[in-house]
Amino acid sequence: MTQAFSETLQNLPKDDSLTLFRVSAELSFNSIVVTDAKQAIVYANPAFCSMTGYSSDELVGQNPKILQGPMTEAVVIDQLRRDLNNDGYFSGSTINYRKNGKPYLVEWNITPINDEAGNPRFYVSIQKDITQLHAAESTGNLFAKAIDAAYDGIFITNAEGTIEFANQGFEIITGYTPTEVIGRDPSILKSGRHDKTFYKGLWRHLNEGLPFRAMVINRHKHGHEIHCQQTITPVKNANGEISHFISIIKDLTDRVFAELKLREQASHDSLTGLLNRRAGEIELDVVLIQAQEQDASFSLLMLDIDDFKSINDSHGHPRGDDVIKKVAETLMEQTRKTDKCIRWGGEEFIVILPGCDQDKASAIAEKIRAMMAENNFDGIGQVTLSVGVTEFIDNDNPASILGRVDQRLYAAKKSGKNRVVID
Repeated sequence: MTQAFSETLQNLPKDDSLTLFRVSAELSFNSIVVTDAKQAIVYANPAFCSMTGYSSDELVGQNPKILQGPMTEAVVIDQLRRDLNNDGYFSGSTINYRKNGKPYLVEWNITPINDEAGNPRFYVSIQKDITQLHAAESTGNLFAKAIDAAYDGIFITNAEGTIEFANQGFEIITGYTPTEVIGRDPSILKSGRHDKTFYKGLWRHLNEGLPFRAMVINRHKHGHEIHCQQTITPVKNANGEISHFISIIKDLTDRVFAELKLREQASHDSLTGLLNRRAGEIELDVVLIQAQEQDASFSLLMLDIDDFKSINDSHGHPRGDDVIKKVAETLMEQTRKTDKCIRWGGEEFIVILPGCDQDKASAIAEKIRAMMAENNFDGIGQVTLSVGVTEFIDNDNPASILGRVDQRLYAAKKSGKNRVVID
């Protein structure tokens, strides 16, 4: 409120001055709000109501704090209080929020109206929504700061796929500085883990103007893989043509590895690192289905540590655990990566041998038995294995093939232990 206008009001009769103030406020393009000494709103003009989205009835009696939100700068509010206390006047700007929750940039000043004793009785605030006025500058600065400070990696390419911008998050995730990638193609991140079908689907989405989102395995500058959630969004120009692509990559490597670790813990035996029985049952189901559908044979070994109970009873469970771990090591050494080694329970093990007939399987079983028999455990001596071997036959199911191999293991035990039995 200007000094001249204030003096004019003071020289008018009380009723006339109030009328003049109200009419002026009602017609003002600027937003005007008046609060009492306790900061409760006592008046809001139509422009203020239009700016905030609240009606006059909704505002009267409320504290102006209802307009504040997450991006309202606390430092500006603190400055407001200090200036009013020290100087009796405040001018500043910050972000407030409309009734519908949308933010707007407001510029405002506050002047106190004192009583005869010189104490503030009212505060008159004249405000202006400067969002549009400063949109280009403010949004540009905010956008630049936000994307550069974002922890997620953000990079922008032109329509031809050449990188034109990369933020600090991109460097943190990929190891490449912005200067190293600007002018280059995003293919520098390719890990080779995705096939042509994957990229065909990606470009189908983008060419149709649709965002593409997927889990992508990229490759770090230093060679290791990065598991990322990546979103690529096409940006169109005024003519409706795609001019740029914005990519946002979120590094989920730690989470992926954590999930893989949890899966491994859930499916592997904690003592030996071999598959546990539940995981082994699933593997057996899978290999049976493959054998039936693809006419691909496989064989099954069932192994048991001879006289294991006496080892535990005489030497204690820790030494028994040492023997079990040695068996697991032997199985892993004597089998292929495609074979599945399972701790079936206690001192019993199963090995699934895809693509092996009974003769090959028995040769593998014999190597495992012989290698184990060569070991001498301190204080225990020689520890041996009995092994049963069987091959898949038509119409086998888990129960039938397990029953058959168990019978052969039993036969190995009954005939003297430390041997492989096929028939």
